[in-house]
Formats: sequence, C-alpha cells, structure tokens
Amino acid sequence: MIWRMADNVTLTEGTAVTDAVLEIDAVSKRYGDVVALREMSFAVRSGELFGFVGSNGAGKTTTMRIALGVLAADSGQVRWKGTPVDLTIRRRMGSLPEERGLSPKMRVLDHQVYLAELHAIPTNEAHRCAEHWIGRLGLRDRRFDEIQKLSLGNQQRVQLAAALVHDPDVLVLDEPFSGLDPVAVDELGLVLRERALAGVAVLFSSHQLELVERLCDRVGIVASGQMVACGSVAALSDSGSTQFVVHAPDAADGWLDGVPGARVVEVHNGRSVVVVESDVDDQQVLRAALATGPVHEFSRARTSLAQLYRSVVSEGAQ
Repeated sequence: MIWRMADNVTLTEGTAVTDAVLEIDAVSKRYGDVVALREMSFAVRSGELFGFVGSNGAGKTTTMRIALGVLAADSGQVRWKGTPVDLTIRRRMGSLPEERGLSPKMRVLDHQVYLAELHAIPTNEAHRCAEHWIGRLGLRDRRFDEIQKLSLGNQQRVQLAAALVHDPDVLVLDEPFSGLDPVAVDELGLVLRERALAGVAVLFSSHQLELVERLCDRVGIVASGQMVACGSVAALSDSGSTQFVVHAPDAADGWLDGVPGARVVEVHNGRSVVVVESDVDDQQVLRAALATGPVHEFSRARTSLAQLYRSVVSEGAQ
C-alpha cells in the first residue's frame, strides 16, 4: 500500500507552519455520543490555497463552522496570526456556508451592496465593490434580477460574490464549486488564485479531487474527525510507494509474481500500473518486464490526489 500508518500517527510534512495566519489547533467537537472532531490541527499560510478533502461526515464543515464562529469548539483554539479569533477578526473573513444564506427576494446588486455596508464599507465604495465582484463572477447582466429567479449555479456565484465583496483577509469556503459549470469552475479557480496572490489565505473544501490537486498549494485529508495527511501532493506522493507504468504487450497475468514487494494494481490498454515498495529495486521490475518480451514503456507514474485519498482513508479505517 502507498501508506503505512501506525496507531494515532498522522502523515504530514511537518506540524509547524511558521508563516501560518489561520491556525486550527487541537480543536475537538462532540455531539452527544458522536465525536465530530478529534483534536483537528492544521494551518493555512498567507497567500496559500489550502484544499480540505474528506468523505461526507468526516468533519470538514464542522471545522469550518468553528473557524467562522458559527459553532463553539469543546476544546482547542482557532488563531489568526497567533491571536485567538474574535468578532473583529471574523469580520475580516469571507465565508461560503454549506447552505446558501441569500435573501431570495433581494436583487443581486442590492444584496451585495447591503452585505458590503454591513462590513462598514461606505455606500459609494460598497456599490463599487459590488459591481466589481458581480462583473468578475459573470453576473453583470443579472445584477437587477431577484436572487430567487436565478439558476442554482448563478445563486452560487452570488454567494461567492458575497464572500468577496468586503475584500477579506481569509476565505473559508465550503464546496464553492458545487453547482458550477466547467467554465464557471475555471473562472472561480482564477479568482481564488488571484486572491491568494494578493496575500489572502484561502481554505476550501471540495469533493472534486482533480480540481483540488490542480489548484491547491497544500491539501489536508480528513477522516473520522482527524487530519490524517497534510502537505503538498508532491510531498505526500514522495512519502509512500513508487508507481511505474509498464507497457509490455506480451506480458501475461502474473508476470511480476517473482518480484516481492511489487505488484500490478491496474491494467489499461496493455499498460500495467505497478506499485513498488520503497525497498525494491526498480531494475528488478524492468528485468521481469523484459523477460516477457519487448518493453515499449517503463516510466515513473505520479500518484494522483485521488489515489492518495483512497490509500490514506482506507489505511486509516483499518
């Protein structure tokens, strides 16, 4: 398997993030007999896109709600630049909740101006900010429409504009890409990268693992209320077994049986994906392939986030 996890051991690239601005430190939450979070800990840097992934019920939404002050933690602490998060700091956060918090009968522009003014932005500046984000998120032609008359995808864009309209220092977004078409997904990805380049700390959850892998600087994988792996995809990939793609068209089933610590995990169009444990010489695999006949390809394969996720979650469940 790609991961080896001892009891109560988390695979991370290091627990200390020295330039962190948003810190979730040993946060726990229980609902009666159900433990939602078990000492959840991670940090997000300024200018970083941090992807938060896990199955339904893993604890992502609960963590985000505690970070935003919607829920209170039973123990642990949320800090912003080393200071416990209070109301003043939370006003500098932009959020997109799991459930939409829109006023259905308000017009799009009025809604955004109202939210900007709630953050103490003067009316003229609030209009400017609202128009900017409405246009940036492709809603300019809909700005005088009632929100309830918009498609679900456009309502999601309105919700995203609401998270951005007051120019927050941190974004906490729960499934921001849900309901968006591919073009809108690309547009939002650009917006989040622009915000990160401007120094904003961006934390978002998503079940679209390929998207998270493409966008994020680091990824946190959550299972059963705990952070079970955290780091860049590249760093996490390097922590486990190596994979190779082998194209040996004459190879029969079992061609790799003579190499302990190596196994074929997938065959597609004549190409075998081989997992090699860290103590196995890859030349043994190549020799085994050559013994079957011609080898047209022998290359190292990059472990995808989806593969990492499956391995980490299945290992943690054992």
